[in-house]
Amino acid sequence: MTQAKRPAKKFDRTIVDGPLGRAVWMLAWPTMLQNVVGGVQGIIDQAMVGNYVGHTGNAAIGVSLQIFILVIVFVASVFSGMGVLVARFAGANEPEEVNRAVYQAFLTAVFLALGVLAPLGYVLAPALLDMINAAPEVQVEALPYLRVNFVFSIGMLIFFMMSGALRAAGDARTPMQLGLLMTVLNIVLNIVLIRGLGPIPAFGTLGAAMGTAIASGLTGVAFLWLLFSGRLVIHFTRDMSFAPDWKVIRELFRFGLPTGFQGIVMNIAGVLMLRFVGSLQYSAEAQAAYAVGYSELFALITWTSVGLMGATAAVAGQNLGAGQPERSKRAALVAASIGVGVACIVGLAFLTVPRALLGVFGMDEGVQFEIGRQLLAYLAVSGVFVTVALTYTGGLQGTGDTRSPLYISILSQVVVPIGLCTWLQVTRGLEPADIWLAIVLGHMARAGLSVARFRQGKWQNIAIDIGPGPARA
Repeated sequence: MTQAKRPAKKFDRTIVDGPLGRAVWMLAWPTMLQNVVGGVQGIIDQAMVGNYVGHTGNAAIGVSLQIFILVIVFVASVFSGMGVLVARFAGANEPEEVNRAVYQAFLTAVFLALGVLAPLGYVLAPALLDMINAAPEVQVEALPYLRVNFVFSIGMLIFFMMSGALRAAGDARTPMQLGLLMTVLNIVLNIVLIRGLGPIPAFGTLGAAMGTAIASGLTGVAFLWLLFSGRLVIHFTRDMSFAPDWKVIRELFRFGLPTGFQGIVMNIAGVLMLRFVGSLQYSAEAQAAYAVGYSELFALITWTSVGLMGATAAVAGQNLGAGQPERSKRAALVAASIGVGVACIVGLAFLTVPRALLGVFGMDEGVQFEIGRQLLAYLAVSGVFVTVALTYTGGLQGTGDTRSPLYISILSQVVVPIGLCTWLQVTRGLEPADIWLAIVLGHMARAGLSVARFRQGKWQNIAIDIGPGPARA
């Protein structure tokens, strides 16, 4: 007696014919929650390493992640291209084309992880650490941490790929659930591996990398099992060929590479801004204020905005695939409205209770508090423009215009703030307020250019051509 075949799970058609506000929020809030929990995990990792290894362990994780994220952002850009294809085909209600695009992205991810990142990352890790001038004692801790991340990157890449594919197809809850499971598992493993437990020795900084590799690897296996089980809106079958489908892969890179270059530009801009902060009179206090205010507290706005960006990309892309570009336009406006509301609430807290917020990080007095308070006042304004910029960036990327956000990022995040800081540094010397103003002006430029480009509507004419799928025996 044969087992009955599980019926294919269907796409959520309310994304293309239901209320836009519900569609955007349905896809956004799981990503927001996942981002928050992931951020907490990073804090716990650093706290444990700091207590059991010392500040060299913290520095090792910091420099290693800076290198790894820069590389992984570029490699994972192919998944942005996959998101464009998945959203378009899901909107057109073409499940076979969705499965075809995701499967080719999976094959590409496996090749990149095992054939490129693992061998090259292992060999080049010492040179990469030398390139960023990591101190010798930091390199001792960072080298094994970085090598483990590169060699066992396959789990993380599968997680990123499947999370993006499912969100683009209208399912944001499954990535959230598996992401939360991975985070909890990572925390438990790190508690054991960093400090040791019973017969398991203390691995220190290396233990943090091992915990991440094991947790992401198990999560990747879980994703694959779900794909073959038929429980997801996207599914694989055992008769799928391992042969590359070059038409699909070409489109993956066509839409994805600009997003990868954009990520590199944004990281470079961040490093350059850190150099300006480090050149101030009270450099240590300014760097501490910048790290807490911009990297930690401002994340209360960016976490929301990134979730809305992904939701806008999926909703706009699906509605374009369904032949409803006007709904795509309105989706970006709806998402931006939600983001502005959150940014105003958080910004109000920045303005009214800065001492309480900075006090969480032990910065409630002294020069660092004054600089931090000043930064939060500027960020209260900047947050509104950031959320608008990111939601409309999602609208552009989701509909296939991945090049415009790249050009906009170069102009708004490099030319405007870096150019202004350089000019002021040369002409009269930099003050903290000059750098904070440059950040705000960069975000204003990014928001204005993103909105203007999206409203031009040229994304409506972007075509996707992957040809017919391979014939099955």
